[in-house]
This record gives sequence, C-alpha cells and structure tokens, in this order.
Amino acid sequence: MTTRPTSPTRRKLVATAALSLAASLATLAPALSWAQAAWPNKAVRIVVPYAPGGANDILARVLAEKLTPVLGQPVLVENKPGAGAMVGSDFVAKAAPDGYTLLMAASGPMVFNPVLVAKLPYNPLTDLAPISIVGSFPLILAVNESSSAKTFKDLVALTKVSPDKSNYSYPAASFQLIMELVKARSGLKALNVPYQGSAPSINAVLTQEVQMTLIDSGPIAALVKSGKLRALAVTSEQRLASYAQVPTLKEQGIDLAVNLWSGLLAPTGTPEPILKRLQEEVARIMALPDVAERMAKLDIRPLGTSSADMGKTMASEIQLWSQVAKDNNIQAK
Repeated sequence: MTTRPTSPTRRKLVATAALSLAASLATLAPALSWAQAAWPNKAVRIVVPYAPGGANDILARVLAEKLTPVLGQPVLVENKPGAGAMVGSDFVAKAAPDGYTLLMAASGPMVFNPVLVAKLPYNPLTDLAPISIVGSFPLILAVNESSSAKTFKDLVALTKVSPDKSNYSYPAASFQLIMELVKARSGLKALNVPYQGSAPSINAVLTQEVQMTLIDSGPIAALVKSGKLRALAVTSEQRLASYAQVPTLKEQGIDLAVNLWSGLLAPTGTPEPILKRLQEEVARIMALPDVAERMAKLDIRPLGTSSADMGKTMASEIQLWSQVAKDNNIQAK
C-alpha cells in the first residue's frame, strides 16, 4: 500500500476540524458534568429570608415536604432573616449555582427592595434565576383587641388625633410600601416600625408595642378568631372566605387592591435541566388536592407558574412599584 503525502491544505483542514471539535466538547462539558453528577446526590436547602411563621416560610416547608420523596434527597428549610430579607436573598444570590441552594422569596426582596433600597447587594433580575411563583396572598390590616378602633374609618380618625404616637409593624419592605400607599390614599397617620418576620411583627401588636400591623392573613387567622386581634381591612379585590366579616379596602373607599406572592429561585448559572425539573415539580405539587386544601385555609392561592412568567412578573412589578414610590415621594434609602 502506498501512502500519499499530506498536502498543506489538507493538514490545515484537519487542524481546523480538530479545533472545532475541541471547542464543541468544551461547550458541552458543563452539561455532561451535570448529567454525570445525577443531581441531586445530597441534601438540597431552601433558604427563607424571613423568620419562621409567615406565608413564605409555610410555602417553603410545603415544597420541602413534597420534594424530598421525589428527589430522593432531603430538602431542608433554612431561615436566614435580616435587613428586610436582604441577608437570605443575597446569600443565595452569591451561592454556588449547583442546584443545592435555593431561595423561597416573597415579592418583597424581589420587586420591592429594588425600589426601596438604594444600595441593594444583589440584583434580582441578573443574580437570581426564576423557577416558579408558588403562591399569592393578600394582606390584612389588624389592631389589638383593646383598640378603640372598630372599623378602618375609626382607625384613620384615631391616628389623626395623635399621629406622633401612632405606628405600625411590618415584616418586610413590600408591606411597608403597600402600607405607605394605604396611608397616602386614606389619610391614615402612622410611623413605620420594621420587624424581622411575621411572628415578631404580630407579637408587637399583641404586646401593644405598636398600634397596628399589615400582615399576611394566614399567621393571624387564629388570633383574629380568638378575639386577640381585630382585622379591619383586607387588601384583596374581594372578601376572603375565612375573613367574611372583614371588608376590603375598596369597600371602605380606598382605591387599592394588591396581593403579594412567593416564588422559588436559584443562583444565576444553575444548569437549565435543574431549573426545568424544579419548575415542573413545583407546578405538580401546587396542583395537588391536599396542598390546595392547606393553602385555602391560609388564604394562599396556589400557583406554579413557568420560569418565564415569573421573570416577566418580576420585571413588570419592579417598574410598577418604582412608579408608585415616585408618585408618593417614597425615596430609596
């Protein structure tokens, strides 16, 4: 057999093909590495940037319970409250994008903090990858049972008498911005007092450290039913079945209706197959009859949106609340 010498042109073509193949393999390496790793092969943690007890924490624990058997690994909830949910949110934004550290964040740190915090340590639109909006919920304005305010109108009149002695508790920046909008549209006078989580915020009203609170409905349902707290208004479009006696703000002449939401996110750069798997599992879990029943008792609407829809919601709501802050002269601090 005779061997023909390789021409310079042929050698160049072979070298080019080899380089192209090497580049393709390098591009595929992360995906191949992920596939070989068989995620998850260890515990997954869902970070909640609030103290235990609120709707966000409850939703995280529902997901953790339901995800554990289908993923075949423990799914743990870790509460990291602080700085208006910035501590936990920033922790996840800077975590390794490997699918083992997730964030269950309410709309507060995702769409309200960018409006209210001048130097936010993370960018929710670029540092975090949306997975799914898990559920949405309205807020309740409540006072201590000893308050002389029997209606929202009574409360407005009461705060105008001694505005410097009137204050309200709230667990996150989102609640503050909504409350400030309520104040602007109703004439209510009250200073804001932040607390790290729903439970401390509610306790502040129970112990009369503050006169009122704006809070998600689930954590105060038993307290309202027992008469320890008095609910004066709900922020939803319509009355809630579990708070049928409580009128909406709109019913009381305040042109405002708003719901908050909680969603699951991961650090940007998390492999797409992991994000897709989690989104599909969230949608499946939130459609389960037993989950729907649990959510109904807490006045949480179960969702399970697509990742794309969650991303669009975050971007549009940041724009919306930025305009609200501008219109009401609420400055980022």
